[in-house]
Amino acid sequence: MALENLNPMKKKGQLATRHESENPFFALQHQMNRMFDDFLGEPYDLFNRESQTSMFMPAMNVSQTDKEIIITADMPGVEEKDLDISITKNVLTIKGEKKKEIEEKNKEYYRMERSYGTFSRTITLPQGTDESKINAELKKGVLRLTIPKSEQAMEQRKKIEIKAE
Repeated sequence: MALENLNPMKKKGQLATRHESENPFFALQHQMNRMFDDFLGEPYDLFNRESQTSMFMPAMNVSQTDKEIIITADMPGVEEKDLDISITKNVLTIKGEKKKEIEEKNKEYYRMERSYGTFSRTITLPQGTDESKINAELKKGVLRLTIPKSEQAMEQRKKIEIKAE
């Protein structure tokens, strides 16, 4: 008798043999595993640190035109006073703090929830940006940075012709 026959549990992803599927302990173990997977799996993953940290990490989009670079960042609930935007040697840094408070008063209960978190995003800008003319605007929870390209960078742009046969 092989040692593995004494243990009805297999590693996740392995198929059960005919004997294992008939074993009541294997069926119980399978049901317990499914129960824990359902409880601890998405979206209730209590140990998923990535989902906890991304709660305060704003989504960003970076695009460019011939004349400027445009960065937009979603900042719902973040106020202008809680933002710090700086640039050092072509590295743009956006730091901030998000504060959220929910208060409910009722005859039967009182509920107060608070959450705070800081975030920091850095973007390396390409050479040829005019850092002295950066414009930042926060409107309806969206931060928009407009970074103009220098005249020299715009003049260096050369269109390449495509030859088709």
